[in-house]
Amino acid sequence: MDFLGPLAQSLDRPGFNWKGLIIGFGLAHYAFESYLSIRQHKKLQETKPPKTLEAAVTQEVYDKSQAYGRAKSKYGFVESFFGQVTNISTIYFDLLPKGWALMGRFIAQYAPARFSGEISQSILFFIAFNLFSTVINLPFSYYKTFVLEEKFGFNQQTKKLFFTDIVKTQILFVVLGSPILAGFLAIVKTFGDNFFYYVWLFVLGVQAFMITVYPIWILPLFNTLAPMEPGKLKTDVEALAARLNFPLKHLYVIDGSKRSAHSNAYFFGLPWSKHIVIYDTLIEKSEVSEVVAVLGHELGHWKEGHTTKMFGISQFHLFYIFALFSAFISNTSLYEAFGFYKTQPILIGFLLFNDVLQPLDTVFKLFMNVLSRRFEFEADAFAVNLGYAEELSKSLIKLQVQNLATMDADWLYSCYHYTHPILPERLRALELKGKKGQ
Repeated sequence: MDFLGPLAQSLDRPGFNWKGLIIGFGLAHYAFESYLSIRQHKKLQETKPPKTLEAAVTQEVYDKSQAYGRAKSKYGFVESFFGQVTNISTIYFDLLPKGWALMGRFIAQYAPARFSGEISQSILFFIAFNLFSTVINLPFSYYKTFVLEEKFGFNQQTKKLFFTDIVKTQILFVVLGSPILAGFLAIVKTFGDNFFYYVWLFVLGVQAFMITVYPIWILPLFNTLAPMEPGKLKTDVEALAARLNFPLKHLYVIDGSKRSAHSNAYFFGLPWSKHIVIYDTLIEKSEVSEVVAVLGHELGHWKEGHTTKMFGISQFHLFYIFALFSAFISNTSLYEAFGFYKTQPILIGFLLFNDVLQPLDTVFKLFMNVLSRRFEFEADAFAVNLGYAEELSKSLIKLQVQNLATMDADWLYSCYHYTHPILPERLRALELKGKKGQ
């Protein structure tokens, strides 16, 4: 890409206040999202359900849903404020160069000579950085699980399981993250200015690998996937998959109740080999026809090509991120602004680049959510065309009630944050689609 060279030169400005720019981006982003959250919090103080839900939701359920939403909203205000303070403190107190230097001294003092070099130092820094982030955010995770979620009857975790999950996650981060990061850095070092082509292909390969190993090695570390037992539900789901030529390989039930009372269903896998996973909580609280209707919606995403389209867009997004990063990777003024005068670590450059990219990522997030909501409407319509209009409506209402999901939302907040339309919008669309199909 010919424009990347001139772009890199124009961005490398000695003495430019990159710190101020990144802090400014962060504060603007925080202010914008706080404004949206305040709008939504006001919506959560309303006392009457939307007209579309008046006949489907009792006042008691609506009040409890609003209370749950307000509790999560208040939690979110505190958590986001803490995150902003942490980010600014990291920049203000030069924790990145200090942490990088500390890892360098540790390797020089304790590691064998063959482990010296930027890649080893980057892996150690990344592990330490992730562990530090996990520790300082632990009180928030603990409060959300054992206070907020437990207050509203959703938490099923024991404290032992909670901390065991954290340990397992950290081990997985080291075992899987270290070679992936090493590969990323090695490619950047090897292929010079055109590294982004090869990094993108590498990440694509990593994604395919993770899709393959996830159900075999990773998911069983946290949950039990059991083949669905013979019965009407299994027969109906397999019949639906066959009707749509969905390449179903396995049909699983997952013990979601082990951690939470929330319900869900999803599918994953490679194009020629798919797996459907249904939460035990969804099966327990729903009729067979309602579960099949939910899966009709989910398979609608596959049949309409939504998963392929979203994957393609995400790949384009990754490619342009890596391409733009090539214009920042040797930006001396950026590194020096953050205290890196003698070295320019690729990992640090990528972290800082992502901070610079924040405004573009905000726009991309908005676009993806708008597109995702459109796809949700299309998947609902697909389920209606399969003959599940009534069952899907009942299931959506049940899921909303069981999960105490927000019944209504501020339009601007939902436009920016939500990947799914709110329930009243979906029910109106289902009703309209159902009438047209009559």
